[in-house]
Amino acid sequence: MTLNGVVETIVFQNKENGFTVARVSANKELITIVGNLSNIYQGQEINAVGNYVTDARWGEQFRVDTYQVSEPKDTEGIIRYLSSGLIKGIGPATARSIVARFGAETLDVIELSPLKLAEVHGVSLKKASEIGQAFNDLKKMQDVVMFLQKYNISTNMSVKIFEKYGERAREIVENNPYKLVEDLSRVGFKTADKIAINLGIAPDSEFRLRAGLIYVLNETSEHDGNTYLPFEDVEVALSKLLNIDITERLEQLNAVIDTLVLESVVKRCNFNDIECLMLVKYYNTELKVALKLLSLNHTVETFELDLSKEIELFEKFNKVEFHKDQINAIEQAVNNGVCVITGGPGTGKTTIIKCILQILNNRCGRIALLAPTGRAAKRMSESCGEEASTIHRALMIDFERAAKGESNTDGGMFFYNETNKFPYDAVIVDEVSMVDVNLMLSLLSALKAGTRLILVGDKNQLPSVGAGNVLADIINSGEIACAQLTHIYRQSESSLIITNAHAINNGEMPIIDNKSADFFFDYKENVESIPPTILNMVSTRIPKFLDISPLKIQVLAPMRAGVCGIDNLNNIIQARLNPAAPNKKEFRLEYTTFRVGDKIMQTSNNYTQMWRKPRANGSFELGEAVFNGDIGFVTDVNEETDSLEVTFEDGRIAEYTREDAKQMMLSYAITIHKSQGSEFDVVIVPIIAGASSILTRNLLYTAVTRAKRMVVLIGSKKHLRMMINNNYTAKRYSALCTFLQKQAKNMEGLGL
Repeated sequence: MTLNGVVETIVFQNKENGFTVARVSANKELITIVGNLSNIYQGQEINAVGNYVTDARWGEQFRVDTYQVSEPKDTEGIIRYLSSGLIKGIGPATARSIVARFGAETLDVIELSPLKLAEVHGVSLKKASEIGQAFNDLKKMQDVVMFLQKYNISTNMSVKIFEKYGERAREIVENNPYKLVEDLSRVGFKTADKIAINLGIAPDSEFRLRAGLIYVLNETSEHDGNTYLPFEDVEVALSKLLNIDITERLEQLNAVIDTLVLESVVKRCNFNDIECLMLVKYYNTELKVALKLLSLNHTVETFELDLSKEIELFEKFNKVEFHKDQINAIEQAVNNGVCVITGGPGTGKTTIIKCILQILNNRCGRIALLAPTGRAAKRMSESCGEEASTIHRALMIDFERAAKGESNTDGGMFFYNETNKFPYDAVIVDEVSMVDVNLMLSLLSALKAGTRLILVGDKNQLPSVGAGNVLADIINSGEIACAQLTHIYRQSESSLIITNAHAINNGEMPIIDNKSADFFFDYKENVESIPPTILNMVSTRIPKFLDISPLKIQVLAPMRAGVCGIDNLNNIIQARLNPAAPNKKEFRLEYTTFRVGDKIMQTSNNYTQMWRKPRANGSFELGEAVFNGDIGFVTDVNEETDSLEVTFEDGRIAEYTREDAKQMMLSYAITIHKSQGSEFDVVIVPIIAGASSILTRNLLYTAVTRAKRMVVLIGSKKHLRMMINNNYTAKRYSALCTFLQKQAKNMEGLGL
């Protein structure tokens, strides 16, 4: 259905996602239109394609699918158009004065002869020039947005493309749409490929091969955590992506690689006698991390202290008795410049940190306690009795640079960086297994020479979601002091969580006789019976047994899809705990409906998301940025502004646009990968059949170690045994270990 008319008023317009409500005069009627219409202004003529819909609250509306706009032709329309605020320097009074002078030719004058505007009273030559520039910039941006709309590129992304390329945007996209893949991280290869097909670019184009190669290397880092790939793996991935046999085009591929090497985009490497390809940005990042760790280790004043008396005093005061491994860890951490402490649950890592903290307080100046996530930082703060912060918050994000997607390299997106050092003499970082190579470089770049660094983590946890394998590589290199804890220090007689976690990690079946107070196995051979059992556990049985809210119970599933995947589990748990009701506000996305009261999780870092946090005196602390893994609750839905309000666990309140709301998911059930660094009162895990590359011992170990009070496994004993016997670990290609070893030899050769 087509609607032609004139935009009379803009009722609401969200600048972030383009959602707009406007009134259009068409056929002597005033019609409400809604949709992604970010570049329309009052006075414009609009030709829209869409359908009439009836909204429960706002009545009949015309929902726009696609549209085109043209400039107004009559003088009243031009006045409304110029008065809309789209051009800086023109308000209603100035608009009327300009139109009174130039009439229907006004827009041509502004575009082609803007200096003539100085003939109007109150408009200087400088202002006339600025108005002309702003008008022409706006027209160019609108042309790009309208051009890209036919390729289903969002308004938001279209504006980013224009900001990147300016008036050359259309020319660049038409000549080589694959350049979008190289220059804008959020543009996928399939989007560029679709544009290229429509433009008639050949499937064997060098542009396509180049973009495909860069996309493969970026994808393997972002989704698999690899910082490089063996050449054979690149061939397989490229053949699949491009739907061609790349082995028949090796000469062409090598020519493309040679060009990218000359441009310092890709680097050819040889690791363990295997030819590999690596993006230069990751080569530089991992090499710098290695150099900075070794340099820090050499610049810190090395102690050779006898700490026995201080350790004895700590033991006496805290009524603990350290195992010899724990005493060794304390001595290693205090006496070395850089040290790693690794161990599983119950091995005393927290108590050791408290002791180290007490000893260093007597010898160092300021000490920072850091963790990669807000939940991990909160737990660290509670256990140590001192304030802990996330790494991001401590380094202080430069929001303007972060919003532009600027690299973390050398701390570029942080206030504390290579040139502005972090003002601490010692830094203790917990949950280091979660830290990727980019964040590690940002932290190391900010540390001044002589800063003591202590890295704490469980090497058996899943590796970081981001690229690299930082903790494992540092340990495996043998170049940094490492204390490994194996003795179980913390365990109640009636507790099996810690005992069973270590059993699983050792490849042994856990004790599942259901006689303990905190570890249970519910036998279900039929996978279809697992979701109803989980639902009953979450809504009734466990809340009654432990006297806790169902929202304190976290379901951790191995996968998203399937009857026991988080998508299905979230839907059925939401329907039970927070069902739809006539008086309950809802916010509907394409695949998810959020209701007031729903438990949600942020699924990606958003550095521009504003938030407020109530203070005791009634005022608000204001800030920016929410992070991947932040959990909160939907507290309001504003239908008029098409937004929802989320209150996070730490009290921050954020208003989400429709576009930003796509970064959230229901979190009654989350994947085990998403649970890293978190602790929950109760953890429920479905034990099911599935791919051996996913259902591993390591995954189960991570899930069980997230629980504080209770673990409930639901499923088949056969599948539990298969999971524990499956010691498969997906190969993660990273070069930090190699770089540490090579650079250590180089330093040794120089006598350092």
